[in-house]
Order: sequence, then structure tokens, then C-alpha cells
Amino acid sequence: MSSATPRPTPEKEPVPKLRRLPLAGVLRVGRPSNIWFKPAFSVVAAVAPPNLILVALGRLDLAVYTMAGSLCALYAHNRPYAARAKALAGVVLGMVGGLAVALVAASLTDDAVILVGIGALLAAVQKVVCDVTRIGPPGNVILTFVSSASLFVPQTLGQVPGHVALALVAGVWSWLVGMAPALVRPHGPERRATADALNATAAYVDTGGTGDGHARARASAYAAVQAAWQCLLLTGSRSAATRRALERLVVRAEIALAAPSDADPARLRAQAAELRGTGRVPGSDAPRSEADELLGVAAERALPPRSPWSRLGPLAPIALRTALGCGLAGYASLALGVGRPYWALTTAAALYQANITLTWSRTVQRVVGNLVGVLIFAAVAPIAGLGPLALVLCCLVFNFGAEALIGRNYWLGSVCVTPLALLVTEFPGYQATGSLVADRVVDTLVGAMVGFAAALAVTNRRAGNRVATALTTVGLRREHAARLLAAPQTGPTALETARRGLAAALVDLRAAADAAAGEWWLRTLPQERVVLAEQAGHRTLAAMVRRQGLTAGTGEETNRSAGTGTPPGGGSGTGPDVGTGEDANGDTGDDTEDARP
Repeated sequence: MSSATPRPTPEKEPVPKLRRLPLAGVLRVGRPSNIWFKPAFSVVAAVAPPNLILVALGRLDLAVYTMAGSLCALYAHNRPYAARAKALAGVVLGMVGGLAVALVAASLTDDAVILVGIGALLAAVQKVVCDVTRIGPPGNVILTFVSSASLFVPQTLGQVPGHVALALVAGVWSWLVGMAPALVRPHGPERRATADALNATAAYVDTGGTGDGHARARASAYAAVQAAWQCLLLTGSRSAATRRALERLVVRAEIALAAPSDADPARLRAQAAELRGTGRVPGSDAPRSEADELLGVAAERALPPRSPWSRLGPLAPIALRTALGCGLAGYASLALGVGRPYWALTTAAALYQANITLTWSRTVQRVVGNLVGVLIFAAVAPIAGLGPLALVLCCLVFNFGAEALIGRNYWLGSVCVTPLALLVTEFPGYQATGSLVADRVVDTLVGAMVGFAAALAVTNRRAGNRVATALTTVGLRREHAARLLAAPQTGPTALETARRGLAAALVDLRAAADAAAGEWWLRTLPQERVVLAEQAGHRTLAAMVRRQGLTAGTGEETNRSAGTGTPPGGGSGTGPDVGTGEDANGDTGDDTEDARP
């Protein structure tokens, strides 16, 4: 027997593994957005007047420029009106700026190779800016479609100012359309966001915190609550009274999330229903003073906002995927002799999502929707060919249909977007239906295959690092909360701020874990650490709720001895709920199911 001391075997790094790309459920039709009608009616109201005026003037060929500004009406419907005004102005400037760059390039060169390269770079910039500013749907796709198509419109340098001015005028009209509902329901977006938070919370409360699907329902509810806070934090100072009333309701939703067994889901849903219309905001069923309840919110408002440009780093792989995929798709289309490479470029740009799994799903949806859409276009083309007015009316129908259906599944929206895009090409003059259909089918398939191949080639290895960072943040905020719970003299401001900070960190952790889990080529994720961190974080949130002396649905407040912070049922507020393995409902924390929001 050897007398040498055995050396420990070094631990091997986990080997990157391939992840399966799903097919089941990719085309499943879901429920529509609760505000699907707003972008649908808004885009019709924004598109119709400019196009009908051009029909009356006999200059429908100029509609390709007014459409650029009119499509801005699709954006920012989920934002309070004070923030929407700025966001829509930014979208209009971004749209007109991209159009101007494209038209200038088209007037200076007709070299398709150069134009495709410019289009790919524009697509990457538009993707990054939309993701950084979190402008929301439809994101960069509309901007990229307009700018890439404009690169191939015959143009002279002298015509550019007039065409850009047309887009700007239509963009101003879109801004007015987007802001018009403020005259009727000035607090509509924040009321809807609060109602969504209450309804999502009620769905989680229905599970009792331990029933079937409780992890998924909890993640969805926390995401809805976080979205409500983000919406309320964007509300202007003129709405202070309404904002405070809505903030109380979101606080009650947070409390119900932390202690679902004490909450009444029927009451949460009733409060959500009362937020419809313009009536009085319902009370929050909490006899606490306004100062105590909203101290944490006020503290958050006092913090300087985080610069959106701090989010640039994680977007580098997405930007590279977009530039590479769009460029290669356009060049592949040129190599095949297709006369409209911007369709392949736009198809590639529409694919790129937060991770490879979502990008794959979008690829399948895009291909199916476009192929069905070209068939619909072939059927509708004879009707649209009856005259300019018929063409405009068909476009309006497809504009409405796209926004009405896209919330159910992206492929359904593409079924309407595809014939709409094909009809727009006929604004300058009639195009042969057969060649349009053939070109669109080829460009769709080329753009999807080349674009997805580029996504596979450009791996996002930073996704795992973001999970580690999010885990660290949750751990630090949970430790901070535990220290506050252990201190008998902790004030309500510190407790509210710490509770809100921990809740936000848990939402960020789930988003980072979901994004990383969908990458095709990635080292094994610390799934167990993520689950344990989420469990411990939620137990700490429950302990903080009881330390603050809150109940979730009865309207009765537990005894809060001044300066003692005694939780319901006695104890110090730092008992078994903080990191021991049991949450407020006796749950042992077996949250092993997929908890995607």
C-alpha cells in the first residue's frame, strides 16, 4: 500500500450542454391583453386621416412616408400620460430620425450591398435603444421595417426634407392620438396597472400559497406588482392624491402576497373591478395612517433614477446578433436574386428576444404567421386593386386586426401584418401579386433561417453572470431586512423601503434566471440556489409584513405597540419566518416547479 497522501481530485467545471428547443405550445393561442383595443383603435385613428387626405389629393404614393409617423401610435399605451408624452415624443423622433438616415442613404447610393449593411446597423441600434429605454411592444420591429424599407425607395437628396416633414407631421398627429384619452380618463394607465396587480395577487391567494401552480402564480403576481410600482413611479405630481390611493392598494397586494392565508381574493378582485372607469379609487381596507403606509414609496421616489444606459452591457450579445443576423439575411436574399432584401432583414430583426429559446419560438411564430398571411394577401389583393380608397380601407382593417390578435399569439398578429406590409408596397403603384407573394415567402424563410443561425452563433455567456449578480443582490437585501427585523426600534420608513427593495430584487432574480435558462449553450445554472434564495426571500417578506402589524384582507389591523414592532401572535418579528424553512403558511419551500411569470 502506498504511503503517499492522496490528493483531492479537482472539481471539474460543469460542461456546457445543449438545451432542447420546444415546439409544443409555441403556436398556442392565449388570452388577449386587457388593453388590446387601445393600440388597435389608436393606429386606425392615426393612419386613416393622412391616408384619406392623400387619396383625395391623388398622391397615395406619399403614404409610405406618412405611415412611418402614423405607426408611432402603437407605442406607450401602458404608461401614465405624463410619461407617455415623453415616450411618444421619443418614438416619433426615433422613427423620423431612422427614416431620414435611410432616405439620405438611398439618395446617395443604389448599391444594395451598402444599403443592406446600413440597414443591419440601424436595426442593431434600434434594438438596443428600445431595450434600454424599455419602450415596450412593438419594440424595434416597426422602426426597423420603416427604415430598412426606405433604404430601397428611389429618392433624390432634394426630396428628402419634404418626405421627412410628412413623416413628422403624421408623427405629431400620432402623438395627439396617443394622448387624447387623457381628456376622458386621466389616470387610466395607472388604474389598470393597479387592477392587474390586484387580480394577479388574487390568483396567487386562490392557491393558498401551497396549491397547484402556486410558484408560477406567485412569480406572476410579484411581476404584476412590480409593474404597478413602475407605472406609479412614473405618475406626475399633479396626480398625487390619486397616486397615493393607488399606492395603498398596491401595498395591500404586496401584503397579500406575503401572507396569502390571511387574504380575501374576492375582495382583491372587487377592488380591481372598482378601478374601472373614472370613479373614486376604492379604499385599501387598512386603518393605518397614510404616512406609515407609504413611507417606503416616498423614500424610493427620493432616490435618483437609474440611468437607462447602465443596462447597455448585458445587451451587447443581442446587438451583435441583430447586426450579424440582419446583415447576413439581407445578403442571402440578394444572393438569391430577391428584389426586396429588406423583408429578410426585417424578419431577422423581429426574431431576437431575451434568449435563444424565446428567439426560437418567435422564429416559428413568424414563419407560420407570414406564410398564412401571404395566402390572405393573395385572396384580398383583387379587392385592394379596385382603387386607392379600397387599398387604404384594406390597410386599416389589417392594422386593426394585427393589434387585436397579436396579444393572443405573435403568429396571429403576423397573419395580419404580412398582408398589410404587402399592401403598403402598392401605395406607389400596382405590383404583380404573384411576384410579391413569391418574394415574401422566400425572404421570410431566408430571414428566419439565417437570423436564427446568427443567434446560435453569438452566444450570451453573460446570462449566467447576471444570475450570480442577482443572487448576490437578493442575499444582501435579505440580510439587510433581517437586521432591521432584529432591531426593536426600526422605524416604518426603513422597513417599508427594505421590503420593497427585497421584493424588487426577487423579481429581477426571476427575470435573470428565466433569461439564462432559455439560452441554448450555457453552463449549468445554480437552479437550487435560485429556488432557495426565492424561498428565503419570500419568508423574509412575510416576516416583515407581520413585524409591521399588517393583515391582508380583513381590514383589521393587528396591535402595533409603539416602538416594539410586536408581530401578530407575539414574538420578536425575527422568529421562524426568517430563513428557517417555513413560510407564513407552513410551506417547506418545495418550489421546484418552473416559476416563470
